[in-house]
Amino acid sequence: MAFSCGRIGFVIACWPLFSALAAWGLITAQLPPELAANPAPASFASSLTAITLAELGDKTFFMALILAARHRPRWVYLGAFSALAAVTLISLGLGYGLRELIPAAVIPWLATALFLGFGIKLLLDAQGMASDAAAEEEKEAEEAVNQAERHQPIVTPWAVIWESFALVFIAELGDRTQFATILLATAPAFSFGGLLAGTLVGHALVTGLAVGAGKWIGGRISELWLYRLSGGLFLAFGLASLVQALAG
Repeated sequence: MAFSCGRIGFVIACWPLFSALAAWGLITAQLPPELAANPAPASFASSLTAITLAELGDKTFFMALILAARHRPRWVYLGAFSALAAVTLISLGLGYGLRELIPAAVIPWLATALFLGFGIKLLLDAQGMASDAAAEEEKEAEEAVNQAERHQPIVTPWAVIWESFALVFIAELGDRTQFATILLATAPAFSFGGLLAGTLVGHALVTGLAVGAGKWIGGRISELWLYRLSGGLFLAFGLASLVQALAG
């Protein structure tokens, strides 16, 4: 069992690196021709990793955790995941809209600037982050849930689904996960299908963890390292986009 857990830990620790390498190969056209012709796998891996890192320990993660402790988890999951899926579609639409509005020659440079800027911001945020950042996120999430349930009890399945959807949807707008999704969609090498699938699987995974084992995971999350990993991942995306822009 110890060996198995060690292997699992190694894969989890190296996951962002594997995804960054896949994205680098895709964007800089260094993948084998048969893989470069199909950008979906690298798009899937990149978006899955970026979204999972951004969502773990996020306010919406703790909202799902708190709601699942008060209501039936399956209804919370349905509402929370539906909200995240809706924001994903909005975010991908915004990212692809930028692709259409901006000249093709400018897109790689724009993607470079956005990726590098976002990566640097995440690293700077991590530098000034308090050690109890995850606890602060949980406190804010609990305050939002308490505010929503203050005036009337939430007991029916539809009421739980709607409450979960509304709280998570509002919290996700303008969140770092939404910005990450928009930025990924601006990169011309990433495919829509791969990004959509990876993002939705990432949200499904993290939301499932929140409602199923959120209390155990929440106490073991390091916001500092999640921000650092996310920042490093987007810097890798930015450097890959820079290579593509210079080559073009």
